Amino acid sequence: MKVLKQITIALLLLITATAGAQNNPSTTSTEKSSSVFGKVLNAKNDSILSNVNIVNLNQVKGTISTKTGAFKIPAKVNDTLFFSYIGFETITIKVTEDWLKFGDVTISMTEKGIALEQIDIKANTLTGFLEIDARKAPIYNNRRYSISGLPKAYEAGNDKPGAITTALNSIFNPADFLYNVFGKKGSSMRKLRQIKEQDEIRNLLQSKYDRETLMNLLQMDKVSIDAVLRNCQYSKSFIETANDLQILDAISECYEEYKILKRK
Repeated sequence: MKVLKQITIALLLLITATAGAQNNPSTTSTEKSSSVFGKVLNAKNDSILSNVNIVNLNQVKGTISTKTGAFKIPAKVNDTLFFSYIGFETITIKVTEDWLKFGDVTISMTEKGIALEQIDIKANTLTGFLEIDARKAPIYNNRRYSISGLPKAYEAGNDKPGAITTALNSIFNPADFLYNVFGKKGSSMRKLRQIKEQDEIRNLLQSKYDRETLMNLLQMDKVSIDAVLRNCQYSKSFIETANDLQILDAISECYEEYKILKRK
């Protein structure tokens, strides 16, 4: 009889625990979800947009939409997703509990109204003679200098007397501006390594020249990005012509130098 009573109590406790787990918010499907799903369409005519770049700015994860416009990306509640596509306005969207709970959503992107300007393209016809063809090659003002004993190269502006000194100054005499910017943007700067390790994001930045994706990833405006590069002794030519991936690498190199100098 005593044994039967103990078994009955154990069963009651088990039923109570099971019911409690079912009602516990911590076991809801929202928290179990680790990715969001959706489809990207053209807001004008609801046509499918493939190869749209989608970046989770919080987790520094990236993906692209498929041929059917569908996408899947790791995310949790309150993460911010950044959508970009050539010829369309970029948009940022906050991940909600409903999105995680109920599944697919449709994202509509709006075309940009751009008036195309006439562009003159000058062809460089090669003759096959190295000496002649070398004279026709375009010359760019930005230079990078390798310094013996250091593992990295440094871009130091125009080819002029003192250019090497300028590169050295960027290493050993950082401006107070960099301490202020990098100090205040500590969390953003710590993302640099994560960003550089993501192939999808690196490929995206390599094709970009507008700094928009980079600004969202680093939470810095274009003025601040340009100011950092100038204070790191990067030339105006490099700042104006480099793609977003080159700019990211330049800021990363400068930040690594800043951390070394700060410890000193």
